[in-house]
Amino acid sequence: MVAKRVIPTAAVAIVVAGGAIVSASRQGPPPPSPQASKAVVMKGKAPVSTELLKITLPRPAEVDLPNGVHLMVLEDHRTPQIVFQIEVPGAGGYFDPADMPGLASITATMMREGTTTKSTTQIAEQLERNAASVGAGAGLSSIDASVSGSSLTDNFDDTFALAADVLLNPTFPDEELQRYKQRIRTQLIAQRTQAGFLASEMFNRVLFGTHPASRVSLTAPVLDKVTRDMLVDFHKAHWVPDHAVIAMSGDITMAAARKAVEAKLAGWKKGTSAAPSADQPPQPGEARIHFVARPNSVQTNFLVGAQSLVRTSPDYDVLSVMNEVLGGGPTGRLFTILREEKGYTYGAYSGFSAFKVRGNWSANTQVRNDVTEAAFKDLMAQIARMRDEPVPDKELEAKKRGMIASFALSLESPQAMLNNYMIRHLYGLPADYWDKYPQRISAITQAQVQEAAKKYLDPPRLQIIAVGDPKLGEMFKKYGTVVTYDTEGKIVSGS
Repeated sequence: MVAKRVIPTAAVAIVVAGGAIVSASRQGPPPPSPQASKAVVMKGKAPVSTELLKITLPRPAEVDLPNGVHLMVLEDHRTPQIVFQIEVPGAGGYFDPADMPGLASITATMMREGTTTKSTTQIAEQLERNAASVGAGAGLSSIDASVSGSSLTDNFDDTFALAADVLLNPTFPDEELQRYKQRIRTQLIAQRTQAGFLASEMFNRVLFGTHPASRVSLTAPVLDKVTRDMLVDFHKAHWVPDHAVIAMSGDITMAAARKAVEAKLAGWKKGTSAAPSADQPPQPGEARIHFVARPNSVQTNFLVGAQSLVRTSPDYDVLSVMNEVLGGGPTGRLFTILREEKGYTYGAYSGFSAFKVRGNWSANTQVRNDVTEAAFKDLMAQIARMRDEPVPDKELEAKKRGMIASFALSLESPQAMLNNYMIRHLYGLPADYWDKYPQRISAITQAQVQEAAKKYLDPPRLQIIAVGDPKLGEMFKKYGTVVTYDTEGKIVSGS
């Protein structure tokens, strides 16, 4: 069992208003100071700080183990719980064989379905008995795969031992594989009836072509071909410790974590593999309106977007702010215009992703058939407005303050903080990357935001996906070159 010791928590220091410190340990606020009172503006009864929030984050303890694993531990003894994640670069879907897209995902999912010491039922019973969790997963286009879990401190040894068993000794029982195949086949049929899935599938296909980043789902041919031996071989070749990261947060020390890792993963031997890398996806062709004709649709699903950037791009923070202005939640322009002012939809948002390979930026909404054209025009007008007009000072400052405040609130979670440090390590970001987040966001200017919009929302880059009633297809021809598809993704007209 993990040794417990009572120590003061490594609290996040949030510095506002000229130096007053509020501790995340919730031991009570400090007394007000004269300096603090000068740094707030009273609006009604609520004081609003005008000072830039500054933070000093606790650093995780880190060590490189002999088998190549990088171990990170962020202590937080406020509650008797431990969360852990074992991240394995090179075991994700990016490394699937060309003729078996999805093999990595199936392999990871099946790892929890039985080991050399436990059946899938015994695994489930142990987790339920201990109020713990253990899972494994790999994205269809990700570079990494992972085994993760959580437990109460008293059950950590048993839970981490189970996770190690899943990681090192999966047996991939054939009967469980057949059950999995049947379950996924049913899901594949169901998702073809969902407009949101059809839009996402077409969007990724148009943006990324045959690159692994285009994958959004397993396919029936892969399910038909996959065998237990394929899973065994993929696991043996790719689930190696050479560049793995193990992160733990909660009621545990580095000494206890290292002891658990070295004891439970003693059989995980270092190989000779190079650090995994990935090729960038090719840019898509000329911008088109890709219309998926879905009979009897009562609404139209829109996805408008383009390839974005890599996580280490210097534009990352600027694009974050730009996206927050345009479609970041219910205060974004898209939601305000399309829902609050026009009543076209229940929601309209935008978002973006960024990895070691380029992700995507997209805006999305779903609208009634009778307002499809009007909503489309307003959606595109708001995207154009980001390019053509600087964001007013008041709007920009409010968005930046909101982003910084949300970041500060997220630091209440040790798991969220540890995830930030995982990102920092995996992407090679500076040691003080998260400490300086508020300063970086606060320093972003109107000109930078507008320049990012011109760069990433440039009309020749934007691909437009619409899924809706076939009768609407003709209308889109007024706005660009239209390619029409059926719900199986086959081209019906256009090119």
